[in-house]
Order: sequence, then structure tokens, then C-alpha cells
Amino acid sequence: MAESATGVPTGSRWPHGLSVFMPFYNEQENIRRVTGECISALEKLVEDWELILVNDGSKDQTRALADELAQGNARIRAVHHPVNHGYGAALQSGFSAARKEYVFYTDGDGQFDINQIVRLFPLADQYDIVSGYRLDRQDNRIRRFNAWAWGTLVKRLLGFRCRDVDSAFKLYRREIFDHFEMKSNGALIDAEILARANHAGYTLTEVGVNHKPRLAGKSTGGNIKVILKAFRELWRLRKDIRSTPVAKKGQQKAPPAVTASSANNPGNTPGAA
Repeated sequence: MAESATGVPTGSRWPHGLSVFMPFYNEQENIRRVTGECISALEKLVEDWELILVNDGSKDQTRALADELAQGNARIRAVHHPVNHGYGAALQSGFSAARKEYVFYTDGDGQFDINQIVRLFPLADQYDIVSGYRLDRQDNRIRRFNAWAWGTLVKRLLGFRCRDVDSAFKLYRREIFDHFEMKSNGALIDAEILARANHAGYTLTEVGVNHKPRLAGKSTGGNIKVILKAFRELWRLRKDIRSTPVAKKGQQKAPPAVTASSANNPGNTPGAA
């Protein structure tokens, strides 16, 4: 069968249900563009999908824009935190809101081309987690060094393997999140999920994806408060993460029902006060 430029067979779309979510914090300059790009990609690449916009207590117009984008489209939902709780809390809310068989997330800063998700699809039948590693990371040297040092540390302390721990381009079987509780509200979250999944017996593979420079907005990943919080969480949670029990696969819970209140009430999602 012939393939299109995206790598998806011509005339077909991925047949599995897919929840996609993007966390946003003060991304008013990016949210409309990246959401539009995501919708366009999903419409042509996936048969059954939903899109969740997670606003982590933004102080700009991100909340209003998320509500505007979700209005009138049953496939799009906005989830809001009243105040900023952290990257981990935003991811927890996204995973908790997901209702489909698979869940994929990418950041709301537009540094990944969502069309590259087709590189992950062929591996999803063989592995529980498919992670996109950045082929040419478009961040400065300090951030790249910090990422290498952090990745080396968490992999050793938490007991798992992954080439690009914090890459925001990952595809998961949703049932994974029925088998353990996420406890990180900060930057430890990716490492926590990968480590818990590994100890629970889930499988992971990686595939290279391209990374783009940030065009607008400001990253908070290099903030000293964010970094210190990640180290505190690592020390506090390290033993708990390593003791994650082996999961009985296939025994997944029913996805959460979505009501008008749950879409906008962070009290119904982990990590939100």
C-alpha cells in the first residue's frame, strides 16, 4: 500500500483511540498555533481522537484562549488549575483526563512537529511506551548539559533506562496509569513515570524525532526553583518509586467520565489543590 509524506498508508488513519494532551503555562503566544497544528495532524492521521488542553494556572490569556479553542468542539476539552502547581501536576491532570486506549503528550511550546507521531505508531503494538528522543535538541549548551546530568542521575537512582528522559513526545497505553499513582508535581514527573512503568513490568522503546527552537514565550525549565523542587522530589520519592509493584496487565479501569464540572475543576484531577 502506498504511503503519504507523513508515513501513514494513503487513505487510512491509525485505528486506535488516542487521547492527546498539551500542558500550557503562560503560552498565550503559542496556544492557538500549536493547537491548530495538532488538530490538523490528528484529523488526517488518527481515526478516533480527543485533545485536552491543560492550563496550569497561567497568568496571561492562556485560560481564555483554551476555553475559546474548546468551545463548540466535542473532541477538545480544557482543564484548568486555578494557580500554577507545576509541570508534574499538569501532566497528572492530562493523564487523568484521558479516556482513550492510548495517550500521547507533547508540550505546548511548539518545539515538536506533531506529525512525527506517525514514527511512534508502528511500535505501539509491540511496546507499552514509545518515546521520541530528540535528534538535535534545540536548547542552549547549559540546558543540554543539565539534562544529561539529570538524566544520568535519575536513571541510576530510580533504576530504568531511557535515552531522553524528559523528551515531551511520548505515547503510552492508558492502562499503565491504572497501576500506579503519580506523586511528582514537578520536573521529576517524566522520570517517575518511566521508572514506575519499568518496575511494574511495562516495556519501552525509543525512536528519533526532530526538535525545533522555541519561537515564542519563555521556558521555565531552567528556573532554579523548578530545579531545586525536582531534587527534593527525587530524594523524597526515590524509595517509593523503586518499590512500585509489578502490574497485572490487561486489568484496566474504565476511563473517567467527563462532566461539565470535571473539565474545569482541578479538584477532580491529581496534583491540583
